[in-house]
Amino acid sequence: MSHESAPEQPGRDDVPRDPAPADPPKGVLQQMEDLMAALNADLSRLDAELQSPADRNP
Repeated sequence: MSHESAPEQPGRDDVPRDPAPADPPKGVLQQMEDLMAALNADLSRLDAELQSPADRNP
């Protein structure tokens, strides 16, 4: 079989080959704390958006 007839897999060459990350990996607990902080910020923003129209319409 020739190379031209083989199915191509785009994006394979775009993957970095260096397996060592620049920063040390975070622990699971730290990842969960980061996710919870982001979730709380999103929920606070959503709460403010939902209460804003209620304040304008008595």
